[in-house]
Amino acid sequence: MKLPAFSVQRPIFTTMVCLIVVILGAVSLTRIQIDLLPDIELPTLSIRTEYEGASPEVMERLVTSVIEEIVATVPGVEEITSVSSQGNSSVRVSFVWGTDIDTAALEVQAKLEDEIGELPEDVVRPRVSKFDIASFPVVILGIASKLDPVELTELIDEQIRYRFARLPGVAQVDLFGGYNREVRIELDPNRIKALGLPLDLILQSIRDANLDLPAGQIEQGRYEVTLRAPAEFRDLDQMRTTVVAMRDGAPVTLGQIADIRDTYEKLTRIVRVNGELGLRLGIRKQASANTVEVAKAVLEEVERVNRDFPQIEVVAVINQGSFIERSIANVANSVIYGGALAVLVLLFFLRSFRSTIVISLSIPISIIATFALIYFGGLTLNLMTLGGLALGVGMMVDSSIVVLENIYRRRNEENEPPATAAVRGTAEVGPAIVASTLTTLVIFLALVFVRGASGILFKELACVIVFSLVCSLLVALTIVPMLAARLLSSNRMPLSRGPAWFKKLHSTAGNAFSRLDSAYRDLLQKVLQHRWSTVLISAALLGGSFLLVPLIGTEFLPPSDEGEVRVTGEMEIGTRLGIVDAQTRLMEEIIYAAVPERRAAVATVGSTGWRPGSASEGEVRLSLIPATRRDRSNTEIAENLRKRLEGRIPGMIIRTRAPQGQFILQRLLGGEQSLIIEVRG
Repeated sequence: MKLPAFSVQRPIFTTMVCLIVVILGAVSLTRIQIDLLPDIELPTLSIRTEYEGASPEVMERLVTSVIEEIVATVPGVEEITSVSSQGNSSVRVSFVWGTDIDTAALEVQAKLEDEIGELPEDVVRPRVSKFDIASFPVVILGIASKLDPVELTELIDEQIRYRFARLPGVAQVDLFGGYNREVRIELDPNRIKALGLPLDLILQSIRDANLDLPAGQIEQGRYEVTLRAPAEFRDLDQMRTTVVAMRDGAPVTLGQIADIRDTYEKLTRIVRVNGELGLRLGIRKQASANTVEVAKAVLEEVERVNRDFPQIEVVAVINQGSFIERSIANVANSVIYGGALAVLVLLFFLRSFRSTIVISLSIPISIIATFALIYFGGLTLNLMTLGGLALGVGMMVDSSIVVLENIYRRRNEENEPPATAAVRGTAEVGPAIVASTLTTLVIFLALVFVRGASGILFKELACVIVFSLVCSLLVALTIVPMLAARLLSSNRMPLSRGPAWFKKLHSTAGNAFSRLDSAYRDLLQKVLQHRWSTVLISAALLGGSFLLVPLIGTEFLPPSDEGEVRVTGEMEIGTRLGIVDAQTRLMEEIIYAAVPERRAAVATVGSTGWRPGSASEGEVRLSLIPATRRDRSNTEIAENLRKRLEGRIPGMIIRTRAPQGQFILQRLLGGEQSLIIEVRG
């Protein structure tokens, strides 16, 4: 094996190559995007169709069933689910994993265009969209203010909404709970009946009086002037003086037969932020954008908006970016702690600072080099890639330890010069450590054949482990012999030199190591004296371990505290919005008093979700302070609220939820629920 000899003979070249790799990895680390999980695009399409005024039964029969039959003929369709509601149809089409979703969308669109004649004539043309995991809001903002609700809605819609929409990576900003301005004309039925006015005449008169029509062009000098006849209503007085009919030679104005009010549209949803009337903004990111970067940009813009508009208060209620950052920080800390513990274990067994430093270099060099792979491979710094580094930290020093031990053996037992011992010692064990590393890497080869979401997740984990172990192998064959030839002396215990406490520490470690060595030797002697007993005990322990397998639970991913609690109160279908709102206020009073850990809260009455929901629901979403700063987990808070609210809100069925990885399931599988029961028939 020539690589160790070349490294020992060319120390400057070896050092420079190592520094190039380290610098490349360090620069890559500053440019790697952070995300919770690898980039996964669900092979799913959604088809939305509107048919105004149609009941759910009619929508299901005339629209949804027809679309399902059309879409079922597209190749690769695995599952079709649909929801039919008042005037709306939503069909969700899932394809087999590996399907090109862009091609599938074009095929579905083409099929619908060919068969569009089977749908009712006045139906809104079906809209096909990719059901991308990134279409869920990455940040939900709550906006509260003392302003008039209509003025607040106009301010948000015309000025603030677009400040967020123009941020890099933001795809769409949705406004929920707005008070849209509406001029309402409430006719007096008695006066209309007395004057004998038909409703179509009144409607036509209002339309004719509210026009802005072109009046042609005139030539004036060297210019052409376009003329218009603006006659649109400018204020309510103009509407009141609009003539709708003539009776006995006298004009009948709109103000004489109707009450005209400048108000807002009938509410279907009410939003309160921290107990005050407000609105809700949902920020959706582009498919290629990074969640953490988009969330940071949104929070920075929130600070600027609060500074520029002191009459409103904008708070981040739900922020997926902070959850991702906390999750990544926890895994990164695990990598650091694991590396530090590995170094301490090496120091205990080697009892030599120089030896420990030489071997420990394998960990940072291998990790930093892996960052270059992550960056140039188009991967992100996520739970899987960092998890791969955490798994590989302990294995990164194995090859270096074997190499260093063999170098010491040749120096002490065969009295070879340092350079000769480094070259021959490394070459002697080189094939063995290469074979050992390859046997470890082969284990991850099977992940190449895993399909679906699991395959996408664990491929990145496998790539990171494989690359980091290959880097550690190269370090063991190059850097370790080069440093061993120059830094290590024949004295195996340099820790014995130094201050008194240093000598005491060295002596304590040496005694502990000697006792451990003696205990292990005694154990081996007893095992060899009782061979059959050892075999039987080992077989019994193995069999007992297999018996415990059915008692071990299984999870797709372990539960995690997302720092959020949701409380939903559902009333009888058809209950008026005002009644639902009153009961939701009672629910809010109990919740806010019971949860001092809340950071922000948004209550929504009506259709509570981002998808169509029941108008007879009230939902309170609590954003909690980080888990490290509170004594209770979100599941404990949810359980406490469940007990407090049970039977306290008349007419409401209360449900409390503490998301324990639903966000991750949402990213992976497109659903928020951990368990779904389907009833078919």
